[in-house]
Amino acid sequence: MMEWTDRHCRVLHRQLTRQALLYSEMVTAEAVIRGDRVRLLGFDAGEHPVALQLGGAEPVRLAHAAQIGADFGYDEINLNVGCPSDRVQSGRFGACLMREPALVADCVAAMRAAVHIPVTVKCRIGVDDQDPQASLRALIAACHEAGVTTFAVHARKAWLQGLSPRENRDVPPLDYDIVYAIKRENPDLTIVINGGIATLDDAARHLAHVDGVMLGRAAYHAPALLAEVDARFFGGASCDIAAAVEAYLAYVGRKLAEGVPLNAMTKHMLGLFNGRPGARQFRRHLSENATWPGAGLQTLREALAHLEPASRLAAA
Repeated sequence: MMEWTDRHCRVLHRQLTRQALLYSEMVTAEAVIRGDRVRLLGFDAGEHPVALQLGGAEPVRLAHAAQIGADFGYDEINLNVGCPSDRVQSGRFGACLMREPALVADCVAAMRAAVHIPVTVKCRIGVDDQDPQASLRALIAACHEAGVTTFAVHARKAWLQGLSPRENRDVPPLDYDIVYAIKRENPDLTIVINGGIATLDDAARHLAHVDGVMLGRAAYHAPALLAEVDARFFGGASCDIAAAVEAYLAYVGRKLAEGVPLNAMTKHMLGLFNGRPGARQFRRHLSENATWPGAGLQTLREALAHLEPASRLAAA
């Protein structure tokens, strides 16, 4: 979810669900250590609970980055061992680390020693010609030995040669059964399943076998589904989307005053009204006007006005 689940996206999603754990986009350890930390790691206090996802392969550097993330106030540090992009591979981290479970274990052990918040792992079931029955178990066993107790498993292999990152989201077949088996074999571990989960009904079916469900593209492209998460899975209330949008408008206004461009925040809203009367005009208005210099709250109000009365939300 690199360049998708940034701080603005997370604020929007937090208005829709108060209980779900939010994850940052993946940030490399080197970027955290050497880069603009406020830009890379800063987040709104209302985002809690929120996890920082790191990429890297050097235990000392990851430990340093994890400590910085903990100091910023994140609730969890997650090591990404699942991203298949060429850029990630060239840096010897992401999914290619499925081949080096001992190194991953060293990394998480160093991170755990550096922070007092949970360190978790997100992984694939294997890469290229690996046998997932062996590769996934080897990684989980090594990391468990190093003290990790929570794993988010994308239930498909990553092909590092011959497939693009986009193709890697869909082409290798999903194998949910192996993730279920890992949970049965390790009842003391928290196993979260990821990959190809499009609806809350899908999520409910998986929760009969594992401890949690991670939503990625489904939640981004149709964020309104998050409005029912608290009621369905946490014993809370359904979200009032009108109130959520009003709260996000207030956030947008504050960030506009700080110099954040409108489109950096409204791009995360484009799928919010999918299927509702006027949604297409809403998306078009923002796509055509939010990038203009000086675009502000009035542009967003005008976009919301395209929603037909039954779907229109307060924009004041």
